[in-house]
Amino acid sequence: MAVLDTSFVVDFLRNRSPAVAILSELELREDLFVATPTVMELWEGTLRSKLTSQNKKQVNAFLAAVTILDFDIRAAKRAAEISIDLSHSPLETEDVMIASVALTRGETLVTRDQDYARIPGLRLLKY
Repeated sequence: MAVLDTSFVVDFLRNRSPAVAILSELELREDLFVATPTVMELWEGTLRSKLTSQNKKQVNAFLAAVTILDFDIRAAKRAAEISIDLSHSPLETEDVMIASVALTRGETLVTRDQDYARIPGLRLLKY
C-alpha cells in the first residue's frame, strides 16, 4: 500500500511522466491512499488556481479514485514526536502530518520531496 504525497499528486495531475508512470505501476499492485493533509493542500492549490472550476473537477475525480486516510489521534501524536525530533531543522507542518499518517499505518510514502528522508523509520518511494 502506498500513501501519495501532495507533490506526487500534483505531478500526476499535471501529467508529468515520472509520476504518471509510477502511478500506473502502483495501481497494478498497491492500494492507493492520500492523507487528509494532502487533501487540504490540493484544495488550497485549486482555490488559488486561475482555472478553479477545471481544477476542482480534476482534484475531486482523483480523490474519488483513492482511499483517504484521516489524520487521527495516533497520527497527531506521532506528528508531535517527529516535530520534536526535527526541531533543529523543522519540516513543513503538513509534511509532518502526512508522514505521520504513513508511519502510523506502516505504509510507504510516494514523494519527490527529499526532506522526508530525515524522518526515521519512514519508508519512501522517491522519484
